[in-house]
Amino acid sequence: MSDTLIPETGMSTSATMRRNFWLGVWRVMKRKPSRMAGVVIIVGFAFMGVFGPMFFPDHLPDNPNAITQPPSWAHWFGTDPQGRDVVALVITGSRYVLLSAAVTALITVVFGTSLGLFSGFKRGRWDTVLMRITDMKLTIPGLPLLLVLATVWKFGSPIQMGLVLGLLGWGGVARAVRAQTLSLRERGFIEAARGLGLSTKHIISKELLPSMAPYIAMNMLIAVTGAVYAQVGLFFLGVLPYESDNWGVMLNLAVFQAGAMITTNALGYLLAPLLAILLLTLGIVLVVDAMDEIFNPRLREE
Repeated sequence: MSDTLIPETGMSTSATMRRNFWLGVWRVMKRKPSRMAGVVIIVGFAFMGVFGPMFFPDHLPDNPNAITQPPSWAHWFGTDPQGRDVVALVITGSRYVLLSAAVTALITVVFGTSLGLFSGFKRGRWDTVLMRITDMKLTIPGLPLLLVLATVWKFGSPIQMGLVLGLLGWGGVARAVRAQTLSLRERGFIEAARGLGLSTKHIISKELLPSMAPYIAMNMLIAVTGAVYAQVGLFFLGVLPYESDNWGVMLNLAVFQAGAMITTNALGYLLAPLLAILLLTLGIVLVVDAMDEIFNPRLREE
């Protein structure tokens, strides 16, 4: 369908819709500046993960002359038992954490969304079979299974980690997307598309999926948070090999090697990765809150 020119503005309907959308985004962000801070936090972590290698190598060299030093102007959070700067370790560790979380979120959302959309739209026998499979997946305790898989396979690379976490975490997304699909499929624009004889593929990809894009984006951000917690927890418990600088590895070494719970010299080594995790989580929570209001008009405070 071609755009219609609106005489009052001299703009097409699609251009007007885009303009109104971004104006709505600006109003939501302006109302609560903390949400803009969330965007800045997420962009900052992404920048750190992508461009960090330009400033710090994958494996920082040891410095025997600066072992487990307390915070100072030279080392804001002190040094670790090998004499390496803790802030630099947090930056290098972010590469593994963020890449793994991104892979997890991508697999979780793509697989869960595809299954939920297809199941909710087709209904009938397909819906019954797919949802029974999803229900069986959801009944399996995730943490014990993850611990067993990590202990047996010792997956150390971020891609392997993200693949395993993604395949274990799609069930909830599939259920939620199916519920959204069941609601949307009864709307007038879907009924009209079916009445025109459009294919299932076209209706799902061109009608349903764009309508659910904000919801899917929020699920992706939430999946990132869950992936960060899962992988940091596995490294902290020591069930995965310490092949890279990772926030979970830092927490483990800070507690069990550097004695961060006993001596204040190593306290910064413990606090730095914890603050990074909390800051990333805060950024995601703020952005999800903003997206919820942007795409749910009933929540807007005009």
